Amino acid sequence: MTTASATQKTNPTADIEALKKVALLIRRDVIKMLGIAGNGHPGGSLSATDLLAALYFHHMKIDAKNPKWADRDRLVFSKGHGCPALYSALARAGYFPIDWLLTLRKLGSPLQGHPDVRRLAGIEASTGSLGQGLSIAIGMALAARFDKKDYKSYAFISDGELNEGQIWEAAAFASFHKLKDCITILDYNKYQLGGATKDMLDMEPVADKWKAFGWETREIDGHDMKQVDEALTWARSAVSAPRIIIAHTVKGKGVSFMENNNNFHGVANTKDETEKALRELGEEDAEIRRISGMIK
Repeated sequence: MTTASATQKTNPTADIEALKKVALLIRRDVIKMLGIAGNGHPGGSLSATDLLAALYFHHMKIDAKNPKWADRDRLVFSKGHGCPALYSALARAGYFPIDWLLTLRKLGSPLQGHPDVRRLAGIEASTGSLGQGLSIAIGMALAARFDKKDYKSYAFISDGELNEGQIWEAAAFASFHKLKDCITILDYNKYQLGGATKDMLDMEPVADKWKAFGWETREIDGHDMKQVDEALTWARSAVSAPRIIIAHTVKGKGVSFMENNNNFHGVANTKDETEKALRELGEEDAEIRRISGMIK
């Protein structure tokens, strides 16, 4: 399974093994993109992979051939620095050619270091100024209510963003207005630019804080595809209050020397690291040699 069907619709039964394969392809793409680009954010891209695979290949109502379809679900990828994973998911879902991925951060490429809504199909908002994505998703949920549409608006946020006051203003607003079609996914990998989140500004107990703001919460292992699938199904079934999935993830997931290694927050993998990572991810030798030859 490498591409999504034109229109994704929720289905009570997910093909968990197929979604795992998509997540693996996205992880390989991330390593290739960043190795060739020579800069970017591998850690937070890899932690988001399983969640994005489940969203774009099972849960979100989308049409890659008609990216501005009025009834589509929206995903605001607030942690914009993790966009290599988002770009891969979009490409493999059919929004643009997969070979564009290797142009990441190149001059003139629509795949810039943070998502640009003006330049790439499937991007719902230009993001990367942390703390703003939830507010944007809430605006989309309000628009759906006013227009009497039933699409969902997802905010994909990072744990470092929880330090931003705007997140909590938005959280209060969403619960007060009972925006049940606004779904938040927290990629809780426990690191941010400066180090471990517990050392920067510890936000625990995170679940209790969201509950106090009126949100229904669910905590999961963000790399267990069955848990991810079940949580996303739960989130879509909200009756009145907005829901948040607190996904406990591992920064750099899938690559042994990147896991929980904050040195890879904003430093791309070298040529040697790219080869090693792709071998760990089960990539074919011929493809590893091809990618290696493209890295300076």
